[in-house]
Amino acid sequence: MEERQKKILQRNRTSLVRDLDPSNLYDGLIEKGVFTQDMIDEIKSSGTRRDQARQLVRDLETRGSRAFPLFLECLQETGQHSLAELLQNGAPAVQLQPATPTQTVRPVLQPLPVSSPMDVDKRIKDAVPVHPISRPSTTPTPSPEREYLRPRPQERTRRDSIQSYKMDASPCGHCLIINNVEFEPESELSNRKGSNIDCDKLESRFKALNFIVEVRTNLKQRQIKHELSSLCKKDHSQFDCCVVIMLSHGTEVSHNRFPGAVYGVDGLHVPVQLVTNYLNGQHCPSLQGKPKLFFIQACGGGERDTGFEVSPDEVEPSHGGADDQTDAIPMSSSSDSLSMSDEPDARATLPTPSDILVSYSTFPGYVSWRDTQSGSWYVETLNRILEENTATYDLVTMLMMVNHEVSQNSAKGLYKQMPGSFNFLRKHLYFQSQA
Repeated sequence: MEERQKKILQRNRTSLVRDLDPSNLYDGLIEKGVFTQDMIDEIKSSGTRRDQARQLVRDLETRGSRAFPLFLECLQETGQHSLAELLQNGAPAVQLQPATPTQTVRPVLQPLPVSSPMDVDKRIKDAVPVHPISRPSTTPTPSPEREYLRPRPQERTRRDSIQSYKMDASPCGHCLIINNVEFEPESELSNRKGSNIDCDKLESRFKALNFIVEVRTNLKQRQIKHELSSLCKKDHSQFDCCVVIMLSHGTEVSHNRFPGAVYGVDGLHVPVQLVTNYLNGQHCPSLQGKPKLFFIQACGGGERDTGFEVSPDEVEPSHGGADDQTDAIPMSSSSDSLSMSDEPDARATLPTPSDILVSYSTFPGYVSWRDTQSGSWYVETLNRILEENTATYDLVTMLMMVNHEVSQNSAKGLYKQMPGSFNFLRKHLYFQSQA
């Protein structure tokens, strides 16, 4: 599509998304060769009418120069005259008449001869070779991007657009996993049996998602800060994303942005908002505008959620074993939880970070359950949801699936858990399809 045509669509995107009825256009766009059936099916699967309209307009920009006038023609044919006029006024030079006939030329159908089953063999022997009859094209000349007319794979094509983050770099980015299992006696924190299972699952999963994965085990507070600082200083300019995963004990702390803190094996904690600040746009310029993802498997506090009664048909079978443990530590007392005047990257005067998502295993203030044999509820579910749905759904949708499934579990037949996210992403995020 010509650049001026793209600009017309972009200038009028709001009106198109608000008023366009894409369902009436699909047959015409397929008949005229603007889209294939596979492309239309993907647009239909994008969600509501507005979502479909938005996806259609975005995909239209990837077609050839004939796509724009044929789109205007479809608008006229389906009675959406005001939108056609709106776009046409911005492109007076656009001709609505297609370069090739649009009237479908149908071949003459000859009746099949009536014969008995005994005549089949003879008919095969005497058959005259049939050659396809050439007929006028019913579609416009394909655009220079001819490959778009081929059936696309079932997975979602990655795009760098106003709606989706670019996520096609190879490798996609760095993934740092901090796995604290064995705590020093002086910390008075118990060892986290089962955490290695979580770590192994997530290491394999993010490698499959084309990340460079580094695992660090049993780090003290200052070592956690050192690893985050080292990650911050890396050059991320060739990558599209960065991931940090924290597996540790946790606690509730005072905060002004992201709640909670994770413990080093020495019993000293690092606030989650400090963890995120290492990678925000101010402190890590090569990640500006790129998604920074944080997954926190740790308690947000010491409260245990006993849930509330609902009707039996609203819940699904849940699981939970006698070996379920928590990653909880009581809330840190006094203002020392944020006495970080020596940490310039954690002051409240910084702007709210963009392109950051923090996914917590549990609601702030509550414990997070971990099975000593199979790992934590949250990680086990997150790993499976990513494995099964990456090619289809965006990250936020998948995390909602995680929330739902974990909420169905019960620890010791009594306690519940509710994961959640603090989402400052500006676009949809689709991971690369797994090999």
